[in-house]
Formats: sequence, structure tokens, C-alpha cells
Amino acid sequence: MFKKILIANRGEIACRVIKTARKMGIATVAVYSDADRNALHVAMADEAVHIGPPPANQSYIVIDRIMDAIRQTGAEAVHPGYGFLSENPKFAAALAAEGVAFIGPPQGAIEAMGDKITSKKIAQEAGVSTVPGYMGLIEDAEEAVKISREIGYPVMIKASAGGGGKGMRIAWSDEEAREGFQSSKNEAASSFGDDRIFIEKFVTQPRHIEIQVLADGHGNCIYLGERECSIQRRNQKVIEEAPSPFLDEATRKAMGEQACALARAVGYASAGTVEFIVDGARNFYFLEMNTRLQVEHPVTELITGVDLVEHMIRVANGEVLSLTQDDITLTGWAMESRLYAEDPYRNFLPSIGRLTRYRPPAETEGYVPGTAAGAAGPAVVRNDTGVYEGGEISMFYDPMIAKLCTWAPTRADAIEEMRTALDAFEVEGIGHNLPFLSAVMDHPRFVSGEITTAFIAEEYPEGFAGVTLPDDALRRVAAAAAAMHRVAEIRRSRLSGRMDNHERHVGADWVVTAQGQSLPVSIDADRDGATVRFADGASMRVESGWTPGRSLALLQVDGAPLVLKVGKIPGGFRIRTRGADLKVHVRTPRHAELAALMPEKLPPDTSKLLLCPMPGLIVRVEVEEGAEVQEGQNLCTVEAMKMENILRAERRGVVVKIHAGPGDSLGVDEIIMEFE
Repeated sequence: MFKKILIANRGEIACRVIKTARKMGIATVAVYSDADRNALHVAMADEAVHIGPPPANQSYIVIDRIMDAIRQTGAEAVHPGYGFLSENPKFAAALAAEGVAFIGPPQGAIEAMGDKITSKKIAQEAGVSTVPGYMGLIEDAEEAVKISREIGYPVMIKASAGGGGKGMRIAWSDEEAREGFQSSKNEAASSFGDDRIFIEKFVTQPRHIEIQVLADGHGNCIYLGERECSIQRRNQKVIEEAPSPFLDEATRKAMGEQACALARAVGYASAGTVEFIVDGARNFYFLEMNTRLQVEHPVTELITGVDLVEHMIRVANGEVLSLTQDDITLTGWAMESRLYAEDPYRNFLPSIGRLTRYRPPAETEGYVPGTAAGAAGPAVVRNDTGVYEGGEISMFYDPMIAKLCTWAPTRADAIEEMRTALDAFEVEGIGHNLPFLSAVMDHPRFVSGEITTAFIAEEYPEGFAGVTLPDDALRRVAAAAAAMHRVAEIRRSRLSGRMDNHERHVGADWVVTAQGQSLPVSIDADRDGATVRFADGASMRVESGWTPGRSLALLQVDGAPLVLKVGKIPGGFRIRTRGADLKVHVRTPRHAELAALMPEKLPPDTSKLLLCPMPGLIVRVEVEEGAEVQEGQNLCTVEAMKMENILRAERRGVVVKIHAGPGDSLGVDEIIMEFE
């Protein structure tokens, strides 16, 4: 077995590989850029080597720098994680020339499957079902339009060397095909150094379901069930689960056997994933093969008890797979929510900055990746992360900062565990998508399992504007807030010096105001908690060990758990739960009466300004001062976290001043241009 491996990656996946290597008694080497000097993966590894400036094309994807780190440390093998160099055949070749093992598939398999055009041809020859499309290279936007018309709209425009949603566009018209072709080409060149584009039919009512395979260098290949990855935004996965709520055993078996046939056709050896698009009739079509570990691999580990990273390392060491297909059983259900550094209230635009607070929910004690989930108890919480409180989220890398996973015996239980875990996850200092993840977990369509890859676009067509709690949930929050306010008032009374009968100074009657509703309540407290009675005679029992100043409240309301993130505001609390962000005021009846008379403060008028919606780099400005623009017209393009974002005019107007140009780096809400 290897004595030392280098991880040619960063963030949570580097930390994930280090955990398994440590379990196997293998020393690890981290690499880091200037931006990652104090990163978690650097602290966790046994050794660390600096490889260059923050941009990935000057550090993490520079093969020579990684090779220098290998020589410096004497690493015998390299795990590439995902992204960066994980599917680069030149990197695999460089390692082979140096006599260093690549913890991944053979170079030929990477080359064959890394090109989407070639991979589709091989899949067809191997008897794998494929989507209709144009397999040749496309020279320009007009040819893209011609091909799209022949295939029939809608079509998917893809980067041949793409992945992670980059270089992908859906086109429903000639105009969208032209624009999508150019944007895909630009993103592909920027992200992969390869701007080749192909086009295929976009399957309607699609579900994105993928098969995990594991193969060795001795001709053995097995599949470990499927993952449902249909909850996507801009072709980037957001929530994954295993197994799929849609597949039956016959379809699972057929997809698994075809995935293994494809792996054998290219001499695959390692962990890999074959992605399929599945329509409403359970017809499935090959999309691509990812010749690496997938971001969402934890859900497969949770339902199978197989540590995929360990098997990758053993296969790279020349070992025969210790598992057969008969050894693979799917137990229970697992969910994964990707925590992104992005602002859901600003159309999910990237957010950067310092994590002033980062407190994930407690993981299941003693849980190790690959351990059978059922053995850990009735439920499992797992958080794969690469950040820590006080750390910096950089603009140079992918915005994903953690993967929160839950396992339980049933899908409904796994969803409920995820709801509680999301509520208990504290993140401050940056924009993040925790509220959106909570909203999805409560969405009736998601709960039913009736989902497609269009779920987010269909259910949130105007973007995410937050969650409005239903009345029953709001009452639970109101009861909890009233009980917490009483505790805070008693503490304030003590601190004020009125030590004698301090509870006598705290009244029983209050008005809780939240979400536009005012709820008069009366509190009857005892040593174990409080009974909160509403004006209509209903009551709720609240029990909690919360003390003022704590940012997380774990309560029981009528015997059911309620988790609240709590912040102090004048006259009440800022409370966040189940995706809702509430200002909850608890006032005496007289104060509530007076507060109702106060006017609301109006936000400033920014209707004549184009503000930068995220920290980013201005790539192009499409208009000039004095130009008249129409609604929907492209104004400029901002690049952030490796993605291009086109900013368009919301209405007709005239540009009177342009404040920023190509090459300028802007922060959130900095002015790009003004209108008349």
C-alpha cells in the first residue's frame, strides 16, 4: 500500500480524501495557492506545498507545479478529487512518466470519456442508449442555429470538455441558440481551455439520474445503485438523493448493466459515474461519464456502506475489487444539500467574504465515510466541508463550501432529518443558500418525489424571495418567541438589580408580531417550561434550555422539535427557520398598539442605476453613453467564480454615464452605469 499520497485539489474534497487516507494509515500532502494558505485542507494534511497565486490557471491546474510538489515530498500516488486536473489525460500521462500512481482511471479512459462527442460514439457502440444530437464540431453561431433547427427545439448546447454545468445552455429559439453558442464557447475556453461545442436534443420532463460504478484493473466492474440529481439550477446540482424515488428495480438493473458495459468498453478502473437523462416513461439516455469521484458520492456511501475513496486508492494500488455485485445492497435513504456561497435573494449570485460564524450541525458521533449508515443508529448527519469559522470565501474558486448529508430508514425520515439539520446550520458573514435548501425540503412537489430537472425554474420562475410560513408553523414560532422573550426579560430584570421577586416584574400578556400578523398571547410559566395561550383559546407547550445570547435555540413545542437561529433586535428577535427569515417582535399590549401607528421606512430608489449584483470582474460592456436601450437588451457581462453572468436592461432607457469597464473588479452594489 502507498505510504504517502498527494491530493491535487482543495476545499472539502481534499479534506474528504485526507479522512480516508488517515483511516488507512497513509500520510497526505496538500497543495495550496496564496488564497488557501490558511485553508482547512492545509491544516489537516501531514505536509503542505505552496503552488502559486490564487487563480487556478496559475496554481491548481498547472501540471508542472503539481509535479514539483510531488518531487519535493516523495508522494507515491496522487488523488485528484474532482474538477481541476481530475479528468486531464495530460496530467495522468505526466504522473505515469514520473512513476507516480494516479488514483483514478487509465489515461485512455479519461481521453475517451472526457470528450462528450467521442464518449457518445463509444456509448452507442457499447449498446448504451443515447440522446439524439449532432456529434460533429460546430464552427460558428449560424451553423449552431442550422443544426438546432434540424434537431428541433429545444436543444442543449454543451462544451465538449465541459462539466459542473459550465459551458451549457438550453436554447428554445434561433436567437437563444446564437447567444448560447457564444456564451458556452467563452465559458468552455475559460474553464477548460477547450472551446469545442456540440448540440443535442433537450429531453422534456427529464430527470437526471446517475449510476455509480466501481471497477478494477482485473476486468471486474460493479454498480452501486443510482443517485437522483434532478434538483438543479443552471445545470448545477443543488440537492441529490439515493436511491431515486422514480426508478423501479428493472430500470435500475438495466441502467447499471449499461453503465458497466460502457466502463468495460474503455478499460475503466476506479470509481466513476455514468450520467443518464430519464424521461417520464423511464426511458433513459446516456449523457456523459465522469471519470472521477463525484461531488455527490456521500449519498451512495451512506446507503451502501462502501467507502469509494478507499476503493479508489486500493484499485490504484493494483488490488482486485473486494466486492461483487451480490455484495451491494441499498439500505435506507440519503439526502445531500449543497451549501453554496451565493445569495438566493439576488438570483443566487456568488457571494464572497469572511465566515464570521460557521457552525454546522453535529455529525453522528463516530461516523466514518463508508460505514454502513444503519449501524450508526436511526439517523445519520454528515457534513463534508473545507472551511472553518473565520476563514475566507474566495472569488477564485467554486462557491460550494459544504455538503450536508442525512441518512434515515425512509425517504420521509431522511427529509425530516435534513430539515432539522439545515435549521441548525449557522452561517454568517456571506450570502448563502440555506434558506432555499430549506424551502425545497418543504416543497410539496419535492416531498412527493415528482421532480424533474426543471423543478427550480418551474417552481421559482421569479427567483427565490424567501419563505412565508404557514399559519400553524408561524404560531409555533410565535409561542417559542414569547417563551424566549419571557426568559430574556427575567434575566434583564435580574441584571438591573431587582433581585427580589424578579419574575413579578415580567408580565404574562404579550403581543407577538411577525409576518404581518399580530398574535396576542398569555404565558403561564413553570419550572419545566411555559404554556402559551392564544386569543382563540388554543395553547402550546414550550420547553427549552435556551438562554439569552445563544444564537441557536433547540426547543420542543407540543412535544415536536423546533430549531431556531436567533438574533436580538430591538423589541424582539430575528428568527430564521425552515427557510423563513422573520423579524419577530414581542411587545406589551400598549407598546404593540403604539408600534402599529409607526410608518415604515422606504428603501432607496435605485431604479435608474445598474448595480453590480455580486463581487466580480467586468468582462464586456455592450452599450455606450448616450445609447438608448430596450427592455431585455444586454448591458454588460460580469464574471464571478468561473461563471459568466449577463446583465440585461429591465426597461427602456438612455445610458447617461458608465462607471466601469472591462477588466474592472467590482463589489456588490457598486454602480456600473446610470440611466436617464
